[in-house]
Amino acid sequence: MTILEKLRFMLLFIVLPLTLAGLFYSKNDLPLEMVAFESLTDEEADLILVSPKDSIVEKVTVNNHTASLINRNYTKNKVYSVTFNGTETDSSGNLVVYVDLNGSDVVGKGFNEK
Repeated sequence: MTILEKLRFMLLFIVLPLTLAGLFYSKNDLPLEMVAFESLTDEEADLILVSPKDSIVEKVTVNNHTASLINRNYTKNKVYSVTFNGTETDSSGNLVVYVDLNGSDVVGKGFNEK
C-alpha cells in the first residue's frame, strides 16, 4: 500500500464515523432556548437583539393564557416556557415559546401579557 492509499484508508475511518454521528444528531441535543429559537419566523427572530441565550427558561403549569397559545392537542399540564428578553413592544410583552417536556417539540408561542 502506498502512503496515499494509507491516508485515504485512514481518512475514510475518521470521516465516515463523524458523518454518521451527524446523521443521528437530534433536537434533544440542543438547549431549550435554541429549540425555541429555531421555531421562530424571520420577523420574530429579528426582535431578539442580543442572543437567543438571553432568555429565561422555566417549567410552568399550563394556565388559561398559556392554553390559548399552545396546540390544542397538547394534553400535559406542564410545559417549558422560553421567554426571550428584550422582545417587548409598546403593545405586547416579551416573546415566549412553549416547548413540550420532552425538550424537542415546540407546542406554541405568543407574547406575555403586558
